[in-house]
Amino acid sequence: MCVGIPAQVVALEPSGPHTATVDVEGVQREVNTLMVTDEGLAVGEWVLLHVGFAMSKIDADEAAETLAFMRELGSVYDDEIEAFGTEGP
Repeated sequence: MCVGIPAQVVALEPSGPHTATVDVEGVQREVNTLMVTDEGLAVGEWVLLHVGFAMSKIDADEAAETLAFMRELGSVYDDEIEAFGTEGP
């Protein structure tokens, strides 16, 4: 199952243009930010992440609500977090 996961930006352009390091529940990885470049992106902001791409920016309240809902999914959410930590950029 593929879902959009809220992720917080912790670093910008760590290895090249249109990349950022994001954090999801303590798991960090580099993602492509090309789709949100026009909106501007700063450390500390939240994005909705899908298959290694930041699809859109979201606010902290929406991120918290979505993460809370996803935690209620139990193993489905746990599987997504595990995949997030093992997938390549």
